[in-house]
Amino acid sequence: MSSTAVMRPHAEDEYAEELAALAATDERVRPPAWRLSPAAVVTYLLGGRAGDVEITPKYVGPRRLVEVAVATLATDRALLLLGVPGTAKTWVSEHLAAAISGDSTLLVQGTAGTAEEAIRYGWNYAQLIAQGPSEAALVPSPVQRAMAEAKIARIEELTRMPSDVQDALITVLSEKALPIPELASEVQARKGFNVIATANDRDKGVNELSSALRRRFNTVVLPLPDSADDEVEIVSRRVAQLGASLELPPQDSALDEIRRVVTVFRELRSGRTEDGRTAVKSPSGTLSTAEAISVVTGGLALAAHFGDGVLRSYDVAGGILGAVVKDPSADRVVWSEYLETVVRERDGWSDFYRACRDIS
Repeated sequence: MSSTAVMRPHAEDEYAEELAALAATDERVRPPAWRLSPAAVVTYLLGGRAGDVEITPKYVGPRRLVEVAVATLATDRALLLLGVPGTAKTWVSEHLAAAISGDSTLLVQGTAGTAEEAIRYGWNYAQLIAQGPSEAALVPSPVQRAMAEAKIARIEELTRMPSDVQDALITVLSEKALPIPELASEVQARKGFNVIATANDRDKGVNELSSALRRRFNTVVLPLPDSADDEVEIVSRRVAQLGASLELPPQDSALDEIRRVVTVFRELRSGRTEDGRTAVKSPSGTLSTAEAISVVTGGLALAAHFGDGVLRSYDVAGGILGAVVKDPSADRVVWSEYLETVVRERDGWSDFYRACRDIS
C-alpha cells in the first residue's frame, strides 16, 4: 500500500527523505544500532538543514529538553515523557523512535485492560495445546521484539495500566533481560534497545508508578507552549499537515482564526486575559494544544464541505464550545461569562462573539 493511500503514515515513512538526508550527512558518532547520531536526532526533532534538504521542525519547545531526552536514550536508562494531555508526548516519542530505530511501530497502548502479555509475551494457544510450550507457540510483545532487534519500544499512557502490569517492566529495564520460564530461557536485550513511555497525572483513571519503576526512568516533563506565538506555530503546522492528509483545501487565510482559538484556549487555561487585566474562570478541561488543532481542523472541514472554503469564526465556534464545555452545568457558566466579559468587549471580535452566541 502506498503512503498516499493511508490516512496517517508512520513518521519513518512520511519523513523518509529527511531521515535519509540526515543519515547521509551525519558524521558524528552513533550509539550502537542507532540510525543517526544524537545530534542529528535533535536536528530531526527541532528542524534545521541536512545538505540541501530542509528538516522541518517536529516539535516546538526548549532545545535542552529534547537534548536531555535523546541523551537519556543513549544510556541504559529508559525515558519517561511526562506532561498534561496535549503536550505532544506521543508525537515526540514516535519521532524519537523513527529517528533512532527507523521503526516507530513497536508500540504498547496502555489502558485499564492492558494485560501483562502486552509487556512480556503471549502464546498462540492452538499451537500451545497441540505442541506444548515452544518457540513456535510464543507470541512476542513489542517490548520483546525491540529487545531482540535492538530498537526502541514505545509504551503509551503507562499510568493507565494496572500497577502489576506496569511492574512487569522492572526486570526488563533493570536486568535488560526478559525471562521465559516456560522455555527455561530468556531474551537478552541487544545494544540499542530502550523504552520510551508517556504518562500524565491529570486525567481520571491513572495509576501511580511505583518508586521501583520510577527509578528506572529518566523523566522529562514536556511543558505547554511558553508563548502564544509558539502555540500558533504548532497549531498552524499540524493543521497544515492534517489538512493535506485529509485532502482539505489549503488555507492561506486561516492564521487569524488559529490565533483567535489559541488566544481563547490560553486565557481560559491560565485564568487571565493576555493583557493581565481581567481574571476569568477556568473550565474543567485541559484545553490543550492538541484540542486547538482538532478545533481548527474541524473548522476547515466545515468550511470546505459546507461553506465557501474560507475558514471563518462560525466554522470554529462549535468546536470551541465542545472543547470548553465538558461539564454541561459548570463549564457552560464559565464559557458564558467569558463571552460576555472578554470576547464581547474585544475589538475586532464581534463576528466571533456572534458565532459563539448563536452556537451556544
